[in-house]
Amino acid sequence: MASRYWVVSLPVQNSASTLWNSLQDQISKHSFDTPLYRFNIPNLRVGTLDSLLALSDDLLKSNAFIEGVSHKIRRQIEELERISGLETNALTVDGVPVDSYLTRFVWDEAKYPTMSPLREIVDGIHTQVAKIEDDLKVRVAEYNNVRGQLNAINRKQSGSLAVRDLSNLVKPEDIVTSEHLVTLLAVVPKYSQKDWLSSYETLTSYVVPRSSKKLYEDNEYALYTVTLFGRVADNFRTSARERGFQVRDFEYSPEAQESRKQELEKLMQDQDNLRSSLLQWCYASYGEVFSSWMHFCAVRVFAESILRYGLPPSFLACVLAPSVKGEKKVRTILEGLCDSTNSTYWKTEDEGGAMAGLGGDADAHPYVSFTITVA
Repeated sequence: MASRYWVVSLPVQNSASTLWNSLQDQISKHSFDTPLYRFNIPNLRVGTLDSLLALSDDLLKSNAFIEGVSHKIRRQIEELERISGLETNALTVDGVPVDSYLTRFVWDEAKYPTMSPLREIVDGIHTQVAKIEDDLKVRVAEYNNVRGQLNAINRKQSGSLAVRDLSNLVKPEDIVTSEHLVTLLAVVPKYSQKDWLSSYETLTSYVVPRSSKKLYEDNEYALYTVTLFGRVADNFRTSARERGFQVRDFEYSPEAQESRKQELEKLMQDQDNLRSSLLQWCYASYGEVFSSWMHFCAVRVFAESILRYGLPPSFLACVLAPSVKGEKKVRTILEGLCDSTNSTYWKTEDEGGAMAGLGGDADAHPYVSFTITVA
């Protein structure tokens, strides 16, 4: 599947079928590796020249918006597939791979009646895609909110001992609680453990001798218990802080621990459910946006062809996927199939063309042409 396609329209001098045969012949002779397809555009309602000119000003902006939303959804799909460990799925429009949908495009008359004014079709597409983008923002925000809560919990459980949740490191037998005695948890810098063991009994009076036990150690700190009389706990905290030891506030509660465990399990389940539903929604919405975009492109080719070649509509629209190396050759073929005076008119300034420098469009050609990037 190619990732870049050209959608072009050429002016028809005699008949569209003759021009199509000539184009096929030229491509097969001089650029045989370039895929070429007809882009079937129905007879749309032309309207007035003023309405076409006004519409053409908005087509470029709207195209950038619709293309941007399609790429945004595609990136979201890629991220969700990567996080879920899924193989990359081929994106589709109603079960048809997107490249096939583009190269075998058929106008959906039921959704976009051809008798509707072009402005109405374009505005309808823009509104529909804008609604999908708003839905995407809401769904992604909901998913990221749960993800953020989970990440915060994981940080608490895996951060340094100075900040992390201690409940899963402390067992009931590590804590002594009685009418007079309490157990405190001290966070000691890793390289100050000898200092702690030699001094904790003297940081205040009424510390139970040899009561300190190491529960856990990470790269920076070690976690120790110490048992003492409750009435001197505040004095001990102050003295410990002065020596560079941090006494963490901690109350052992099996109920709170169980509640936290259940909350974590629920968040993990919510995250999985939201990720799965977001991914399915993205698959469906990408197809919807891509279909809308192709209909928009058809309107764009039609409107620009009328403005370029005049009335009645007489042009051949097609889709090509040239390789980077073959682009120049294909451009030469397309230009050669245009009216020669028209071609001269659109040449660059160096080549003496009358339209050179107008609008600063480096991609000016004597035919309608724009690029679609699908990946």
